[in-house]
Amino acid sequence: MDSSVTIFGDWGTSRLRLYLRQGKSVLDRRDGPGIGALNGASPREAFLDLVGDWREAGPSLALLCGMVGSRNGWQEAAYAPCPAGAADVRERLLHLDADGLPVAIVPGLSCRNALGGPDVMRGEETQILGALELDPALKHGPHLLALPGTHTKWVAVEDGRIAGFVTAPVGELYALLREHSILAKAAPGDEPESAEGFALGVTRIREQGAARLPHLIFETRSRQLIDGLPKADAMGFLSGLLLAADVAATVDWFGALGQVSLIGAPALSSLYAQAIAAFGGTSVAVDGDSAVLAGLSVLSPTRGVHVVA
Repeated sequence: MDSSVTIFGDWGTSRLRLYLRQGKSVLDRRDGPGIGALNGASPREAFLDLVGDWREAGPSLALLCGMVGSRNGWQEAAYAPCPAGAADVRERLLHLDADGLPVAIVPGLSCRNALGGPDVMRGEETQILGALELDPALKHGPHLLALPGTHTKWVAVEDGRIAGFVTAPVGELYALLREHSILAKAAPGDEPESAEGFALGVTRIREQGAARLPHLIFETRSRQLIDGLPKADAMGFLSGLLLAADVAATVDWFGALGQVSLIGAPALSSLYAQAIAAFGGTSVAVDGDSAVLAGLSVLSPTRGVHVVA
């Protein structure tokens, strides 16, 4: 084995991204099915199939984060409690063996969120710790980070440690309402959400407040029926309502937003940036893939691994 060669992986529910690295250089990248799309294959089998010829490079370790460590994944990695920094997460890595290749799985995090309820994350902790490495200023004092997505996370960081977080399933709610409710059936068409509709949704939340979201959501249908709102505008309106309500609620929990670090895909981060600006905050974008690689680098174990049979 070559200690300078490693495999990094971000293995979520819908997709797998693998990187073959030597030092800090990425030699190759491969994509594969997510934990929820393996079609009967075990995660171990799917992983070994994807990295087969990479073994010739002699990787000394495969370090994986995300839903691979969930109950539905390769093997469950117990959550690390907040507050937690890189060292706390690294100490809880789950070590396995895959046909002679040492594998380490990053644990997720758990906390009691701003509402007093239990909350969890898997994969986002690696991106957060990576963002702190990419911008060391985030390691000093309090900061607010957001990870937009299917389950958007708002994360409080204090002096380089993840103090707590709260989850809003904004992306999942949008998909359910668009695909499985009557809201999207008032007008034909399946165009992308419009920017104009999104802005209108944000404005309605600013006018009426997040508490009225259930009532405002029905306007997605009634504005099509009565005002002739095109479907692309209606779907943008629905997206704007959901994102703006999420941001407005965050203001209630965390106070003035200040500058928010947005970690994730550029398109969705851009929408959140607009909603954050509407509520008086500013934002800076952090590339999700870069954050994952930086986070896995800081979490890579520096001592020998203990193999679980």
